[in-house]
Amino acid sequence: MTCARQVFRCFRCIEHAADRITGAAGPWFVCLAISLLSTGILSFFIVIQPTLPFPWLTTPLCILIALNVVGHYYHVCTVPPGFVSDTGPPAHGSGFLWAALPPHGGSHLNIVHARMSRCRKCHDTRPERAHHCRVCNHCVLKFDHHCPCRVLSDRLTGINQCVGLYNERHFVLFMAYLVLATSIFTVLGFPHVLIAFEYTLVAWNHRVPPFLFITTYVLCFVLSFAVTIMLTWHLWGVARGETAVEAQDHQVYAKWAKERGEAFINSYDLGARRNIALFFNVGEGGYPLYTLFLPLRLMPYTDGYAWAHREGLSRHHGVREGEELTDGEDDEDYGGETGGDNHNR
Repeated sequence: MTCARQVFRCFRCIEHAADRITGAAGPWFVCLAISLLSTGILSFFIVIQPTLPFPWLTTPLCILIALNVVGHYYHVCTVPPGFVSDTGPPAHGSGFLWAALPPHGGSHLNIVHARMSRCRKCHDTRPERAHHCRVCNHCVLKFDHHCPCRVLSDRLTGINQCVGLYNERHFVLFMAYLVLATSIFTVLGFPHVLIAFEYTLVAWNHRVPPFLFITTYVLCFVLSFAVTIMLTWHLWGVARGETAVEAQDHQVYAKWAKERGEAFINSYDLGARRNIALFFNVGEGGYPLYTLFLPLRLMPYTDGYAWAHREGLSRHHGVREGEELTDGEDDEDYGGETGGDNHNR
């Protein structure tokens, strides 16, 4: 047991070092992403777009896709994810980047006030579905995962950050439009790659250097597959009504419930269609469907302190009081006593 505990501590040190490196490298990742997006968009509109048929139709559609890629990337990087330590939910804006407020009423949901607990790391009183981010050192409402950022003097600097309640929608839509854009670039750009490689008799007469276009094409080809996998995995979680963190927790809950001869039921799972509608906050009681096709900022259906639950449930079925997992794995050694809500993640 002593050897196992030492190995566990060693891995914890490596994990914390990786967190610090990730935090410090965040702004560089963002600069790289902006450079790649800019290069890809310029290459498309200089080389590929002028050769497309029906320009009166294809040009506006291409511009719309590019605006969604850039717009949602801007939102996911600049909209705070929702820290528990914030004084309150952000106010709905009225600028041109904001969608108009949806009409009140019309939604029939089993809204249950969130159970509260105290974080053992930052000591904030937080609602259910909030988790502690080790890099930002804050509890985040509906925390999904952390993208590289840097935290100085308790303020988020740089651009990239956590994905949480207020920017998760933009993160998924950014991936969706990025997959669409890179796939279009890969398909329509193939004839131009042959020209850039001088495999044809047509001369390369574009302002974009051939090497730069070929490099951009290869990156788009790779991203179209890699981001598709990421997007599919995230949409699967959205359809099941769970975040990346909750998906891991729910596997543990299901195992515990099975050992007792019970069945675990995720109380946030209202069915795939309703889960997706609530995630994007469109449809009944939410914003119009056209907001999915414009890079507009909008508010989630909740402030993170009350959640829609499956009818007849106010908590997960098969999970007993005190069994909820916490963020206490950093505070206990491997094989040590459990703490928080009886169990540590």
